[in-house]
Amino acid sequence: MSFPIDSVLIANRGEIACRIIRTLRRLGLRSIAVYSEADADAQHVRLADMAVPIGGPRPQDSYLRGDAIIAAAQACGAQAIHPGYGFLSENADFAEAVAQAGLSYIGPSAASTRRMGSKAGAKTLMAAHGVPVVPGYTGADQDAALLAREAGRIGYPLMIKAAYGGGGKGMRIVRSADEFAAALASCQREAQGAFGNARVLVERYIEHPRHIEFQIFGDNHGHVIHLNERECSAQRRYQKVMEETPSPFLTPELRARMGAAAIAAGKALDYCNAGTVEFIVDPQGGFYFMELNARLQVEHPITEWTLGLDLVELQLRVAAGEPLPGALLDGAPAQNGHAIELRLYAEDPAQGFLPGSGRIEHLALPAPSPRVRVDSGVIEGDTVSIFYDPMIAKIIVRDKDRPRALARMAEALAACHVQGPKSNVAFLERLIAHPAVREGRIDTGYLDRALDEFLPVAAQFDATAVLAAAVAVLLHAEATALADHSPWATPDAWRMQGAAPRELYLQQGETRLRILATGHHGDYTLHIQGHTAAFVVAGARHDGDVLSLRLDDRALRLRVHRAGYTLEVQRDGTRHAFALAPAYVDATSSTNNDDAVRAPMPGRVVLVQASVGSAVEAGAVLLVMEAMKMELSLRAPRAGMVVAIQAAAGEFVEADSVLIRLD
Repeated sequence: MSFPIDSVLIANRGEIACRIIRTLRRLGLRSIAVYSEADADAQHVRLADMAVPIGGPRPQDSYLRGDAIIAAAQACGAQAIHPGYGFLSENADFAEAVAQAGLSYIGPSAASTRRMGSKAGAKTLMAAHGVPVVPGYTGADQDAALLAREAGRIGYPLMIKAAYGGGGKGMRIVRSADEFAAALASCQREAQGAFGNARVLVERYIEHPRHIEFQIFGDNHGHVIHLNERECSAQRRYQKVMEETPSPFLTPELRARMGAAAIAAGKALDYCNAGTVEFIVDPQGGFYFMELNARLQVEHPITEWTLGLDLVELQLRVAAGEPLPGALLDGAPAQNGHAIELRLYAEDPAQGFLPGSGRIEHLALPAPSPRVRVDSGVIEGDTVSIFYDPMIAKIIVRDKDRPRALARMAEALAACHVQGPKSNVAFLERLIAHPAVREGRIDTGYLDRALDEFLPVAAQFDATAVLAAAVAVLLHAEATALADHSPWATPDAWRMQGAAPRELYLQQGETRLRILATGHHGDYTLHIQGHTAAFVVAGARHDGDVLSLRLDDRALRLRVHRAGYTLEVQRDGTRHAFALAPAYVDATSSTNNDDAVRAPMPGRVVLVQASVGSAVEAGAVLLVMEAMKMELSLRAPRAGMVVAIQAAAGEFVEADSVLIRLD
């Protein structure tokens, strides 16, 4: 590069740290990683040229320790620190401390970040510079009675927001005065826990809004530009699920007005480096400033891919004092096609998107290509930790237009398979197939209003899926036997009196399926217990995760992922999960113990609402836990009386531990 920085410390972990390392390596710069005790074997540690331990597994003991990070940078000879996103990326004190240590901070100035650190102060500043803002209360007086009066003045529905928040944390929609006090208390608790400050603001809630943000960039020479928009309206509980560019909603005229407002927001701060101005947009096209994120965004790859830019490289050059390229100062470059990003998480949509953790036993992701990009911080065999965001990967695609990009994303998702913690891949497949998404009319509340339309349905019996799983098992057994080079290992059921049928059992949920098969080398006759007719399969080949075969002379091509004793067959948009079961094991069944409320995952108890001796109704909230940066309400499985409470507020509990017992 053309400036005197040869090594950069990355004050982050996971996917974003890996992504920054790739750019540093391409530019010939030395990368230095930091890691917690939980991340000693993490991919960002393995990819960096050097890595330094900085503390315990909890973020406050490691990735939020600015002093330890700066000390590591100085000890390793780094000249600059890149904060990534999350953790310390919008901490003005950290940015200031980096500068005072004589290091370059690859991000906006501490002054700009500090002015954006308060949503309340940011709204006041933006209004003063002609940027449209939502009416509301942003004052420092946080008396509950005052906030309730201000809520009445603003009118319902309204939204309570953590003043120093971000990432969808510390936000509540309130539709009536009766709900206000409880929502305020919950929001303040979450804000205090997530951001260390319980201050909130109250503002009018825009019904059915879209979330559209503009990427901005500034330099030290007084230039501020925008690099077009990203639509992020597909959200669940204010967490972005899907991002795309260009927005299917914006007209050229509205795009120009919003882009000008985004630049005005940047100039109000004398903004330098990468930032994102986020707007909410009502159905009529009215738009309002929401916040300015003084950092690189998770969804920056879709901007990079449609504009042919590397935003991390641009950050490095601006931080080194270079002006923005002249081509960008002449206006946003023309977009090349349409790009979409989805976030693949270790979480269980069927259980309220409960974050998952544990070892990734098998991980299949789409192969990178000029049209498919995968940004990930884990590989097969890694562990998703309980201490951090459970993201597995970002899947990014681009194509000539939006319909083609959606089709390419469907193909990319079909190549994904996660064995270990549960994932949201089936949910993502239903998301991009939904009419509201395909027609470009989704708003920020649509998913929460109609979540059942997006949740994967339980797979029903499908003979073709069962046969595909069975054939995959047979082919694998034959391939394994060929590697043995022993005629006695050949699984063709050969006998002196003639071939005998092979017997295999597949478990699908609580259903146990018995299959008899004759034949070999891709040509089989199969009988499924309970079906009188036999199924004839010919020419079966399992290449990677693609199974091709002819079933009763009809050629089929299906995705079949196999990992150990588990199989997943994709057919007509549904994923069918099977487990290969030994013949002597009876069908399993599960029973629920409705006398105990257990912790669904490790976490901290923040509130106990039940008391010993109290009668509770089925579904009543008994306890609130905080786990993986979110609050979880644990409810009574049935009506009864509380006879024991085995956890207290503030206590850390392990997964499956009994917290409350009912009579």
